Amino acid sequence: MATTEPAELPATELLAAYAAGTLSPVEATQAVLKRIDDHDTTLNAYCLLDPDAALHAARASEDRWHRGQPAGRLDGVPTSIKDLFLTRGWPTLRGSRTTDPDQPWSEDAPAVAHLRAENAVLVGKTTTPELAWKGVTDSPRHGTTRNPHNPTRTAGGSSGGAAAAVAAGMGPLALGSDGGGSVRIPASFCGIATIKPTYGRIPLYPASPFGTLSHAGPMATTVTDTALMLDVLARPDVRDWSVLAPPPDSFLDHLGGGVAGMRIAVSSDLGFGTPVDPQVSRALEHAARTFADLGAHVEHADPGITDPVDDFHVLWAAGAAKATEHLTDDQRALLDPGLAEICRQGLTYSAQDYLEATNTRMKLGQRTGAFHQTYDLLLTPTVPIAAFEAGRESPTDGHRWTSWTPFTYPFNMTQQPAASIPCGHTDDGLPIGLQIIAPRHADATILRAAHAYEQAHPWPRATTPR
Repeated sequence: MATTEPAELPATELLAAYAAGTLSPVEATQAVLKRIDDHDTTLNAYCLLDPDAALHAARASEDRWHRGQPAGRLDGVPTSIKDLFLTRGWPTLRGSRTTDPDQPWSEDAPAVAHLRAENAVLVGKTTTPELAWKGVTDSPRHGTTRNPHNPTRTAGGSSGGAAAAVAAGMGPLALGSDGGGSVRIPASFCGIATIKPTYGRIPLYPASPFGTLSHAGPMATTVTDTALMLDVLARPDVRDWSVLAPPPDSFLDHLGGGVAGMRIAVSSDLGFGTPVDPQVSRALEHAARTFADLGAHVEHADPGITDPVDDFHVLWAAGAAKATEHLTDDQRALLDPGLAEICRQGLTYSAQDYLEATNTRMKLGQRTGAFHQTYDLLLTPTVPIAAFEAGRESPTDGHRWTSWTPFTYPFNMTQQPAASIPCGHTDDGLPIGLQIIAPRHADATILRAAHAYEQAHPWPRATTPR
């Protein structure tokens, strides 16, 4: 969908406009700041905004472009940072009232440092549930984040602020994180593109209390922007002992080629028997037919795994308990009640329980690895439902967030790359997400397939909030 509104342009088109002299980084940043001013009171996507710093960076970028000397692959592109990543000069509160903002904030996380090195214009920090513990975005510190498509609905989480910002034209690029679906869930609910890359592809520091479940991920309006941002983020940093070597090729440069000849499996529920909204099922089937029309060999097949939710809960709750072990009793009283509950749950597990969950995780990885000997990709719904009421952990009382997103967390356990891209809307206009999964290290294959789908079925770049 063509647009001339600067706040709705993807990063690649902003960069082309800067090069052509038809738009400046200052104009683009001003447009984003105006969109935030107009709509973020309703959406609550940002918990920190620094317009002065953003405009200062935009003016410096504008000068470089005018001199024909841009410096960096994102020079002048407005970008947001999830409030889970250390950012020099800005507090990182993680949605928690237990964090004191009045302390030195002198260090960038590796992903933030990479964005800054490429001269992205850092606009502010986006909301997250406290310590990113759940699949929706509300916190005692920053309140509830809402969906641009319908502000009565959740934006998802835990990177809900990031997804809402991108979807609403409040910055074309956002840095998110994903420990159980936290970039894919909100991307699905808000109608944007993202990828949780292979674990270690993007360095993390400080290490997540949720261990090697947690990945960083780019969030953007288009697959092309997602690949561009991943190129920037996928660079080693010595502070992460588990980081992978640099990728051999640019993800952006290898988006072409299509899916002809690819072997693609389609599974509506991973074999779990999970009820899936019929509108979501229809969107999945339409996506599968699209890939077949594009020349892929598509068939329905489940990967032969069982739902690992109980073992995921052990790993997740133990991580939450670790993240809060330093708190006093008075500080614990300030926690989100749901977070406090899973922290108490995490303290009941033994080392043997943790090792048994880790063993389940390894077997899961072996099974999916064997499955991908036959199939290059696996398609599923990202989430079996569309966005539900904002301010709730689950659409059903008494259930944890994992109850309604069973297709995301298994691939944190296996460390496989998994993307979410828009593949349609419900009858009431809410986005539906398609999850594309590949074997470890096949991030480029996912992006190539996602790009082919996007070329066949482009989606709107930004949504003016209702």
